Amino acid sequence: MKPTTRPRRTTRAASLLGTAALVLAGCGTADESSGSAGGALTLGFVNGANTHFHQCLLKSVEQTAKAEKATVFSANSKQDAATELSNIEDMIARNVDALIVQTVNVDALEGDIAKAKSAGIPIFLTSVATSDLSDVLGVAKVDLKKVGALDAGWIAKDAAGKDVKVGIVAGAPGAASDLLVGGFEAALPATAEVVANQPGMFNPAKAQDVAENMIQAQPDLDYAFVANEEMAFAVRKAFDAAGAKDVKIVTANGTEDGIAAVESGQLSATVANSAMAIGETAVKNTIGLLDKEQGVDKIANIPLVLVTKDNVSDAPQYCPK
Repeated sequence: MKPTTRPRRTTRAASLLGTAALVLAGCGTADESSGSAGGALTLGFVNGANTHFHQCLLKSVEQTAKAEKATVFSANSKQDAATELSNIEDMIARNVDALIVQTVNVDALEGDIAKAKSAGIPIFLTSVATSDLSDVLGVAKVDLKKVGALDAGWIAKDAAGKDVKVGIVAGAPGAASDLLVGGFEAALPATAEVVANQPGMFNPAKAQDVAENMIQAQPDLDYAFVANEEMAFAVRKAFDAAGAKDVKIVTANGTEDGIAAVESGQLSATVANSAMAIGETAVKNTIGLLDKEQGVDKIANIPLVLVTKDNVSDAPQYCPK
């Protein structure tokens, strides 16, 4: 998609601005950030869920857009691909200048991109991307396979060649979780056996249930890989209650609480991938690519940091204030 085929508008219908706080049909709320009401660039942000990551991502998108004097309409797909497509359609109806999408499922992106292309609206992706980016404005990409691989590498180093048993508490099937788990499993040493792999659905209560069953079935578990820190805390609680305090947990996000838990030893390692950095990059690069600014790459890779007790000070800020 060529963003220049659709010139930026300089006016906005009063009815559009008046509906900024209304509920989008079937998909949650649409919020308008601060911005000039006349010629402001309008961005439609379609978020994927309500986890701490997604909340921080939304805050980052809104704050960065405000600083860039752009207006944001947001909607939440609540981990449902059909709702995501409906959100895309609603943003198209609002005639936004560009879409920013945190997808619930990589497979859903094909329909999203096709809808945006047919409407002549550029689409920018966050966290994950399709293999074919020809119809995409750009992407702020987190190498989720590498995230999983970094955690697996820590286990390999810590296990030091010993035979070990590993459990996996995944997220929701599709998109981020599949990439995370795939990268993790592929990078595990031959001496590490995955003895359990169940989805926690990015829900701490569900993850705790999964962990309780896992440790009961595998009482000699050595390590657990958990797809995000919110679930990791619930898994830690379940393991500790079962007397399995020696099971070492590795995870991902890099939140303030997660870093503190690594420092205290509650978690062994986490891979920091800042939601704030993703949101900032998405908004700034969307605007830069629309304006054909020099030096703005179509694919921007978000920095990753494996955080352990030895380098907690290296963790980037995760969430905007």
